[in-house]
Amino acid sequence: MLGPVILAASRSDRMRRLISAAPVTKQVVERFIPGEDVDDIVPVVRDLADNGLELTMDVVGEDITNPAQAAAARDAYLELVDRLKPLELGTRAEMSVKLSMFGQALEDGHELALKNVRPVVEAAAEIGTTVTLDAEDHTTLDSMFAIHEELRKDFPQTGCVIQAYLFRTEADARRLAESGSRVRLVKGAYKEPASVAYQDKHEIDRAYVRILRTLMEGEGYPMIGSHDPRLIAIGQELAHQAGRKLDEYEFQMLYGIRTDEHLRLAAEGHRMRVYTAYGTDWYGYFMRRLAEKPANLRFFARSMLTKG
Repeated sequence: MLGPVILAASRSDRMRRLISAAPVTKQVVERFIPGEDVDDIVPVVRDLADNGLELTMDVVGEDITNPAQAAAARDAYLELVDRLKPLELGTRAEMSVKLSMFGQALEDGHELALKNVRPVVEAAAEIGTTVTLDAEDHTTLDSMFAIHEELRKDFPQTGCVIQAYLFRTEADARRLAESGSRVRLVKGAYKEPASVAYQDKHEIDRAYVRILRTLMEGEGYPMIGSHDPRLIAIGQELAHQAGRKLDEYEFQMLYGIRTDEHLRLAAEGHRMRVYTAYGTDWYGYFMRRLAEKPANLRFFARSMLTKG
């Protein structure tokens, strides 16, 4: 399987240099990451909103090695909030954050990440929107869920992400479904050992459906993070069975993938949120998008061959 190989490459400095130096790379990356700074991204936000879509914004960059970099990541999100304010989109434009960017992996990282992310959540609330805490590898999740619980004491709309391929997630979903929180369910995009995660695609899909049923039947707000047509159809059916209205759950997909489906779901009245990343440190994010779906890798390889 190519996925694990690509995920390993996402952590390779040598592969980072090789791929970043390829002449065609920037053109291909723009399919998934529409800009490097906030000035690039504001027109994209306006365009997506004008087409009836909602957004969750991610400032990419995960290799934080000191507290100053973590503070810079915090400031980048605060700048984003400042630029979103005059657009008056409210929750139609929220933010997604990886706590690794806020210093979670550093010494005393749990406290540092909480200290850095809180001002972003506060600023988001002031302009009528919110923040979702992205899930990373399994070793970070206890810290992420603890920070999520702490933030929700003052900002109950703060969301979090759970990953279907992890064995622990069904229990996490039952806990979160009872709390009224916002929960994005994804399959998972990190290389995880067989001791903690399903390795077979069909097992992951079955787990996804079981977990999504739990979320739909619970008291929270489910966010269906998938491009899989079958899982999207199952999500609609589970929502119908649970008696949910169209504004009581939403779909989420990545910028640049299945764009026609984004528009179709929005036209049918569904809440359709586009996960839109931007920033200069795009390599890790880009490689995980390739690993998630073979079609993405084929697109990249074909572009390298025809344009490089």
